[in-house]
Amino acid sequence: MIKPDPSVVAPEHLGTVHMVGIGGSGMSGIARLFLANGITVTGSDVRDSNNIQALRDLGVSVHIGHDAANLGDAQTLVVTGALWQDNPEYVLAQQRGLTILHRSQALEWLTRGSRLVSVAGAHGKTTSTGMIVTGLRELGADPSFVNGGVVQAYGLSSAYGEGELFVVEADESDGSFLLYDTAVALVTNVDADHLDHYGSLEAFDQAFVDFTSAAKELVVISSDDPGAVRVTHKISGPRVLTFGEAAHADVRLAHIDTTTGGVTLTIEYLGTKYTAQLKVPGRHNALNAAGAFATLVGLGFDAASSLAAISEFGGTERRFELHGIRRGVSVYDDYAHHHTEVNAVLSAARTVVGEGRVIAVHQPHLYSRTQHFCGEFAHTLEHDADLTVVLDVYGAREDPVPGVTGALVSEKFTDQSKVAFIADWQEAADHIAAIAQPGDYVITLGCGDVYRIIPQILASLEATE
Repeated sequence: MIKPDPSVVAPEHLGTVHMVGIGGSGMSGIARLFLANGITVTGSDVRDSNNIQALRDLGVSVHIGHDAANLGDAQTLVVTGALWQDNPEYVLAQQRGLTILHRSQALEWLTRGSRLVSVAGAHGKTTSTGMIVTGLRELGADPSFVNGGVVQAYGLSSAYGEGELFVVEADESDGSFLLYDTAVALVTNVDADHLDHYGSLEAFDQAFVDFTSAAKELVVISSDDPGAVRVTHKISGPRVLTFGEAAHADVRLAHIDTTTGGVTLTIEYLGTKYTAQLKVPGRHNALNAAGAFATLVGLGFDAASSLAAISEFGGTERRFELHGIRRGVSVYDDYAHHHTEVNAVLSAARTVVGEGRVIAVHQPHLYSRTQHFCGEFAHTLEHDADLTVVLDVYGAREDPVPGVTGALVSEKFTDQSKVAFIADWQEAADHIAAIAQPGDYVITLGCGDVYRIIPQILASLEATE
C-alpha cells in the first residue's frame, strides 16, 4: 500500500502526468479534470473498463498491465493507495526523481483556490456527495466536483463547473482527507474502520477531530452516530450544524416512511417542517439526504428549495444498481463493504422486494477487516438477508493472511442452512441460479471486483429458464 507523503507538495506545473490505476472512478475523474486543465495524461491499469474507454475517447493513452515502459517521458506520477511498493512504474519514477503524488494530493492540487466542500465518513460519502452536487446544480450553483462514483444522471464522477464551490468525496481511510483546504466539512458518521491504518479507535476519532476543526466555515455532522457525537464534543473553531433523528439535532429528521417502496421524509429546521420523496430507496438515504440538506442550508440556500433539489438525485453507480432481470430474478450490485453498510443496503432492499427474498452475495474486502469483523458481517447477513453466498476475500492492498478466507464469515452463521461459502465464481453463480426464485433480489456486495460475477449470475439464471 502506498500512502500519501505529506512532505511532498505538488508543484504549480506538473508537466505530463502518468496515472497508475487510472481506471478507478476517483482516478479517472481526476484524469478528466487534468485534461480540462490542458495537462497531457497517460495511464495504466490491470484491466480494461468503461472508464478507460471513456478516457481513450478523450485522447488518453492507457496501457493494460503494469510495466516500467508505460511511464514514458512523464514528469509527474499519480498513484492510488492500492498499489504495491514494487510496482515497476512507481519504482522507475522513484529512480528518475519524478514528482510522485498520491491521488489525494492530485485532488488537492485541482481544488486549490476553490471554496471546498469535503464529504467524509465511514459510510455514505459517495451518495451524500452526489446529493450535494445534484442539489447545487438544481439550485443553479454549478459546482465543480470529484466523486468516488459516477453520478448516474450526469454519467460522470467529476466535472468542472462555473461556480465557486468544489465538492469532493474526502477519503479518511489513510488520513488523506487532512490534506484538503476545506471550507465546509460534512461528516456522515465516524464508524470504526481502517484500524489497520490508524491502529486504534482513539486515533481514528482524532483524525476526524483534526479534519473538522480545520474547516474554515462550517461543519455538518451526524447527531445520531456515536462516533460523530464523540467528535462533535471536541470540535473547535468552525460553526457546527448537526443532523439526524436526535431530538437536539439542528436539522431533525422528524419522519421517515419506507413502507411504500421508496423513501418519504420530513425534515424540521428552524421550526419549519419540509417534506419530500426521494428517488433512491432505504432509510439510510433519508439520513444522507438530511446531511446534504444541512450542508446546503448551511451554505445559505433556501430550505424548501434545497430539499426539493436534493430529491432529484437518482443514484450513483455501484450503489443499489440494477444490472438485469432474468426469469423474474433481479440482480443488483452495491459497493457496501462494512457491516453497517451491508445492513443499510439489505434493509433498503427489504422495503422494495415485496414478497420476494433477498439473496446476498458477499465478497469480504481486506484480510484485516475480515479477521476483525467476521462475526459482525455474519450477524448482519444472517439477519438481513434470506440467503447468503460468501465468496473469498478480495485482498486489495494487503498480503494474504494464513487462515483468513471467506469461510471465516460463513462459519459464524448460527443457521448454516442460510449460507454457503463458495470460492469458485462459476460454482457460486450456478448455486445462486439454483436457489433463486421469481421475485427474488440477488445483491452483490463489496468494494472489490465482485461486480464482475454479475454476467455469470445472469448467464446461469438464463440457462435455468
